[in-house]
Order: sequence, then C-alpha cells, then structure tokens
Amino acid sequence: MSRRALTLLVAGFMVLALGVVGALMKVPYVVLSPGPTENTIGEVDKKPVISITDRQTYPTDGALSLVTVAYQGGPGSRIDLMTALRGWLDPNVAVVPEETIFPESRTAKQVEEENTVEMANSQDSATAAALTELGIKYGTAVTVVTTEKGQPADGKLLKGDEINAIDGKKVTDTEMVQGTVRALKAGTDVVFNVTRGKETLDVTVKTTQGDQGRSKVGLSMQAKYKFPFKVSISVGDVGGPSAGLMFALGIMDKLTPGSMTGGKSIAGTGTITPQGEVGPIGGIAQKMVGAKKAGATVFFAPADNCAEALKSVPDGLRLVKAETLHQAAQALESIRAGKTDLPACSSR
Repeated sequence: MSRRALTLLVAGFMVLALGVVGALMKVPYVVLSPGPTENTIGEVDKKPVISITDRQTYPTDGALSLVTVAYQGGPGSRIDLMTALRGWLDPNVAVVPEETIFPESRTAKQVEEENTVEMANSQDSATAAALTELGIKYGTAVTVVTTEKGQPADGKLLKGDEINAIDGKKVTDTEMVQGTVRALKAGTDVVFNVTRGKETLDVTVKTTQGDQGRSKVGLSMQAKYKFPFKVSISVGDVGGPSAGLMFALGIMDKLTPGSMTGGKSIAGTGTITPQGEVGPIGGIAQKMVGAKKAGATVFFAPADNCAEALKSVPDGLRLVKAETLHQAAQALESIRAGKTDLPACSSR
C-alpha cells in the first residue's frame, strides 16, 4: 500500500471514529430552537385558544400570536456531541448549559411542573391585566398551592388555604406575600391569616434562610381571581409564563368592538402582572425566528429584552418595545391607523 493510500485510510478511520464518538458521547447542554406559534385569537385543534362565557364578545381577525421555544436535551435525555455541534453552527439555534434550563436543585419533572403552574398563573394574570386595562372590576385571593417538605410552612399552611393577610396587612397578590417574607430576618415569626374551609385562623410561621440571603418559609402560592365572567385559555402542551402579554391582548381584542390588529399578523412575548407590567423572558432570538416563519410582521418585545433582540431580529420583522399592556395596546392602535411612530427598542 502506498504512503498516500495509507494516509487516506488512517484519516478516514479517524473521521469515522470521531463520528462514532460524537454520536455516542452525551454532553450536558440543551439545544433551544424556534417552537410552535399559536394565534391567541385563533384556534388550536378546532377549539378557540381563548373562550369567554357570560360576557359579550366581538369578532376578531388577523393574529396576536404567542411564540415558544422548543428544547432538546436535559437530565435523563442528554444530547450527543454531534447534535450540540450542529446547534452551534445554526444561527437560529442556541446551545446552552443544561443548568440554565434545569437547575441542579430541581429535577426535570419539577421544572415541567413549575412550568405548568407558571402557565396557569400567567393566564390568570393576563385576564386580570386585560380587565384592569378595560376598567372591569374583579376580586382577588391568594391561595396555597404547595409547601416545601421540611421547611417552616410544611404542615402549618395547607394546600387550598386562602391567605387573607400577612402580619396584619391585607394580601393583594403573591408578590406582596413574597416581598413581606423576604424583607424579614431569618428566624422571625410571621403571621398568616388564612381561610381554611369555613374557618378563619392565624397561623404563625418562622422564616428561614433562603437563596441569595433572602428569607423564606417554603411556600408556593397562586393568585385566585374572582372574575365577573369566565375566561378559559387552552394552548395544548405549552408551559411557562412568557405568553402573558399576548394572552392579555387576545382577551382585550375579544372583549372590545373592532379588530385590534387591523387584520395584520402580530406576534410577541413577555410575562405580565395583574397591573399590566411586561417582564423579560428567555429565548427571544428563537421566538423571533418562529414569529417570522409564522408570517408575523410586527413583534412585541419586553423592554428588558430589547438589547438582545436587536442583535438577531430577522429581516422584515418590526421590533416594538412593550413595557406595559397599555403601551402595547396603544401601539396596536397606531399600527391599525398606519402610523409609523411606535415604541422602538434600543441597545441600551
């Protein structure tokens, strides 16, 4: 065999060996890619994404689409090296360390469960934000979802308890309870006034040291709203809180005469508070790609994501900054009227 043939043979064998190693070697990374895009004023599986009963609704057109990120990998189903390498070469895909999506302190199942709870919370917050923006009154209650085993609240506060007050202050939302607890020193008694069944009682819980030096009691809560009519949201197997803004806009569109989109295809992302504040999300680059593929021409981005979004916004997709639901609704009005002066993202 000639030296050249031997060199080619050895090189070929090495390439094959590297290919086999790449296909078999698992790595602790997760591949993020554009996920499904759903029109909040449309249908999924022939069922409306947003259904409203016991209240007059109005026809809509165009699209107010939520966008998602699909992931591949994670604990128990790690990707191989070749998949990671292909992801690093694809500009529409992000490859991130596994702990970015699945913190070491939580299992994959726990992360999925948290995403499900966050999705339910975001739907309620979106309804509250939409009704607040439209001036429709509603009531609020904060209920206990779970308590952390071995933590101070375990066995004292029970699932379904409705928290009326904390240290004598009326509870308005989950953030108020969290803020009160975190502001206390570890080891401090905090009094929860709760309704349990037909009984109202005070429950004293001692705070303990939590993450980043903040106090906690080991409590998971959910805002339970008392709306004057029923709003149901169904988007299938989608989790997390990042569709809040688009849910709120979709609800507003259905509750008001005329089309908020003017027939245009609009997408966006962002968490939402009951007061209508829009918060940052992850995976915005992949979400913009998904929006563009779905035919969107305008994309609402949370203000805190603007700098990142500007680096990878697809051609033909107009980026609009959304700090609040009110600002987003006003931007839609301007788009409908053909105006070009819209809240713009900046790199700062």
